[in-house]
This record gives sequence, structure tokens and C-alpha cells, in this order.
Amino acid sequence: MTPFFGEFIGTGMVILLGQGVVSNVILEKSKGQNSGWIVISFGWAMGVFVGVYCSAASSKAHLNPVVTIAFALLGKISWSLVPLYLAAQFLGAMAGSAVMWLCFRTHFDATADANTKLAVFCTAPAIRKYSANFITEAIATFILIIGVLFIASPTSSLGALDALPVALLVLGIGLGPGGPTGYAINPARDLGPRIMHALLPIPGKRDSDWGYAWVPVFGPLAGSVLAVLAYRVLQG
Repeated sequence: MTPFFGEFIGTGMVILLGQGVVSNVILEKSKGQNSGWIVISFGWAMGVFVGVYCSAASSKAHLNPVVTIAFALLGKISWSLVPLYLAAQFLGAMAGSAVMWLCFRTHFDATADANTKLAVFCTAPAIRKYSANFITEAIATFILIIGVLFIASPTSSLGALDALPVALLVLGIGLGPGGPTGYAINPARDLGPRIMHALLPIPGKRDSDWGYAWVPVFGPLAGSVLAVLAYRVLQG
């Protein structure tokens, strides 16, 4: 695959599995209804695991605009490739979101609560306070980027299991600092599906909460830039 399709497919797989587990936990009459936050966190971690091993060979598996920007700031990827990577990530997130909506379409029909339907697609804070929400997203993304930058390439490959450290990192964030905001830590993960929520013919849906949409975009961006600065200091 080309880097574009690697990022497109990898990001799509993240959303397919992550949004899928959220659908299964919160939509009416789903098999996993009410199985809880730990299940959701594991689902997103498995989505990252699958996305990384699908795309690592072709694009190095960024799957996240702020990872791409961090790598560009550190000179690990050319800035000329950044628009291509970002386009693939956002389009992949939108495609994955649309496919998962098709899987759970009858459950959307069975679910009356409009907030629940929106929660399948994008994040929302447990307590809405924009400054605090921004800081939480920045901190969670800082942890992600620092972790990714310090995860060393293995000297002997374990095949698909090479993707495990990043998946475990995402799991840890979800189980901890990701709780207050639902941990976007990835602008494509939140904005792509949010756009699909606005576009798809979902019965009884509400607005797509555009007033909050800037937080899971700029919070992760700020956390990523801070992580790059910290990494440079730590590396001397």
C-alpha cells in the first residue's frame, strides 16, 4: 500500500472497532449494552492495535494528525507529506464511522435518546468546562506522544505483536486520564465521525455539538507540541 492508503485503512480500522465497541455498549438492544467504560477502553485499544499492524509497513502507522505533526516537528517525516497524511486520516475516520453506522443502523432506530446517538460518534466531557476539558485532552495527548516517541523499535520483530505497546498505551490513557473527556487524543478520531453524525440520515438525532468540537482538535494539538518540546529537552 501507499502511505495514503495505509493511513486511510489504518485510521478506518481504529474507528471501525472503537466506534463499534461504543455502539455495542450504549445503543439500545445491543448485545453488550451497559458493559461499561472498561470495555470501551479495551475496544479502542484493540482498534489501535489492528490499525497499527495494518498500516505500519506502508505508512509507519501514524493514524493521528498530532502524531504526524509531532514527527514533522522532529524531522522524522517531511512537511510535504503532512497534508497527504492528514487527508488520509480524516477520510479514513469518516469512512470507518459510516461503515460502523451501517452495522448498527437498526440499533440507532431503536435508541430514542439523541445524546446517546451522538456519543457513538464523538467525545463529550463528563463535566463541561472548556478550560478544564482542554487541559485534560492536552495532558492525555502529551502522554500519548511522549509514549510513542520513546517506544523503541524492537531488535527482533514479533510480527503483529509489535503493535501491542501502542495499544497498551492507549488502554492506559483510557482507563486513567481519558475519563473526564472521553479521550479523543486524536483530532481525526473525533472530528471525522462528528462530521458523519451531521451528514448521516440518523432518525431523531440532535445537533453535532459543534460548540465543543474545537476542544478535541486543539487540546490534542497543544499536548503534542508540548510533548515534542519535552522530548527534545529529555534527549539533550
